Amino acid sequence: MVLLFALSVAAIILAVNLVVGAVYLAAADDQVATTLAKVPREVYTSGALVTFLIIAIVSLVNIVRLAGGGGAKVAQLMGARLVPSSSTDRLERRLLNIVEEMSIASGVRLPQVYVMDREKGINAFAAGWSANGAVVAVTRGTLERLTRDELQGVIGHEFSHILNGDMGLNIRMIGVLAGIVAIGSIGAFLMRNAFEADDIRAAIPVFVLGLAIFTIGYTGLFFARLIKASVSRQREFLADASSVQFTRNPDGIAGALDQIRASGAGTLIAARYAEEASHMFFGQSIRVRLTGLFDTHPPLEERILRVNPRFQMAPYRKGRNVDADAPAGEAPAGAVAFAAAPGGRRSADNGTAWGRSAAESAQLVGSVGAAKLDYAARLLAALPAGLRESLRVADSAGAAVIALLLAPKDDVMREQLKAVAAAGLAPVAQRAAQAAALTRGLGPAFHLAVVDLALPALKAAPAQAKQDFLAALEAVINADRRVSLHELVVLTLAREQLAPRARQKETKKLADLAEHAATLLSLIAHAGTRADASGQRGDALKLAMTAGAALMEIDVAKALVADLSLERINAALEALRLLAPLQKALLVKGLFAAVTADGTIRVTEAELMRAVGAVLDCPLPPLLDEVDPATLVAD
Repeated sequence: MVLLFALSVAAIILAVNLVVGAVYLAAADDQVATTLAKVPREVYTSGALVTFLIIAIVSLVNIVRLAGGGGAKVAQLMGARLVPSSSTDRLERRLLNIVEEMSIASGVRLPQVYVMDREKGINAFAAGWSANGAVVAVTRGTLERLTRDELQGVIGHEFSHILNGDMGLNIRMIGVLAGIVAIGSIGAFLMRNAFEADDIRAAIPVFVLGLAIFTIGYTGLFFARLIKASVSRQREFLADASSVQFTRNPDGIAGALDQIRASGAGTLIAARYAEEASHMFFGQSIRVRLTGLFDTHPPLEERILRVNPRFQMAPYRKGRNVDADAPAGEAPAGAVAFAAAPGGRRSADNGTAWGRSAAESAQLVGSVGAAKLDYAARLLAALPAGLRESLRVADSAGAAVIALLLAPKDDVMREQLKAVAAAGLAPVAQRAAQAAALTRGLGPAFHLAVVDLALPALKAAPAQAKQDFLAALEAVINADRRVSLHELVVLTLAREQLAPRARQKETKKLADLAEHAATLLSLIAHAGTRADASGQRGDALKLAMTAGAALMEIDVAKALVADLSLERINAALEALRLLAPLQKALLVKGLFAAVTADGTIRVTEAELMRAVGAVLDCPLPPLLDEVDPATLVAD
């Protein structure tokens, strides 16, 4: 891609200089300069410099423009509308339910969902700088024409782009490629001005110059499409295959592709910026003349054949039912129901055998499987209907998250609510007290899901409402003068999602952040070890620390941190988010080694690892999907 970009810049500069040289010969009264070869070198140098600066400045401006808004900015450029989490539209509700299931199954924070209402074709895209800041957008045609299984296949495809890191590359390509197509835009601008000029004779040279520059612009367009096509095609094959892996239903994605084949509108997008973002879509979003060379997506027939070689078009179309859908709040038909737990409700403190090594455990980051998707559907169905409904409105969603952190003892809970009221947030305290009736008794396996389901409504709330929510959360956590790791990661995750900081490059090495890594390892080791009969946890703690420090290559003698203050832990989490991807893998391996040093993992430990992974932008799917969360109570 870099090589093609460099060639495109060189080709554009060469073409511009040919035009500049010709204009110089036509306009200059110079007896010496009679051919292009004899045009003064300064003319070509100036032309090359100006052209390069235009390309560089336009690319930089677009990169900066997209850097702040990320996926939401791209969705707005496509003319998409944010779907509120409280939407009652049947098709939008189905879409939101599918995204919720996929999000919980993958451990990715619930993306904001957009709909392109003006687009009648079948298409979709995912955009954002990170997995935790993604958005998913679909066209109105996708909602209206696809069955639930087909729509789930499309959303699975888009989640593959989220989990495989394609989104950041795609946004960077929009910004960078804008520069090499900008020359053509300048030519079009000159031609329009020439048409509007009063003096026709003076306008003719301007029009001819604009036409020449506009023609040169096709050089940039040629290379831009070639770059997008070369990068995009293999990622589309991977996303299709991942969709089958996620849903265990090859007919879902194959059926969606078949509907594109049957649709008169196809996948074409009419939005103004469809050209710039064509590589991001589920299907070919623009018409191209050199089919094959410039196609950003493989042929539909080849995509269908790869995901389902036995797909039969006629029988499949005959058996489709677009209106079939799972009732609200219930798991889809393919999901296996939770088994009844023997002996009634049990503590989340019971350990479950963990048969994976630390390296195998770390490979779960960014993965989704059909079992995880089934689990997510069952977990959502097991949530109290009143609670799930309350998570769709900002005020009640925030109250539910706060209620998760309220103490089970009534006297302690009253002190926490008093602290919220004392902070000038009495209405928030009142709503949290009411929400406690819905959240009390929820096991730890539900907590991260509740936070995820609440975030879209909270993100859409006014800035002051977000500040009030975060202030109330801090007041509840600090009321008992004791901060648990669970409380800390919920607060950190909420801050990161509702008050995001400027995006920074993830380039740090674990060795450079050894002190912060030791802090987090100590925290995880303390949380994952239990005291023996004498109330000591020395041997177990040492075993966990040794296992984790070995993989992180930290001196175990210096790794154990005694001062685990809130400030120190928060600083560690913030710093470790800047680790390079492969360095994050080492960190996650070490944390898993500490948690599973005794060969088991408890539900509280599993959910703790998922919460820490969420803060570090290392999404982990449900680790214990065979456990029924409805049978668990908090420790």
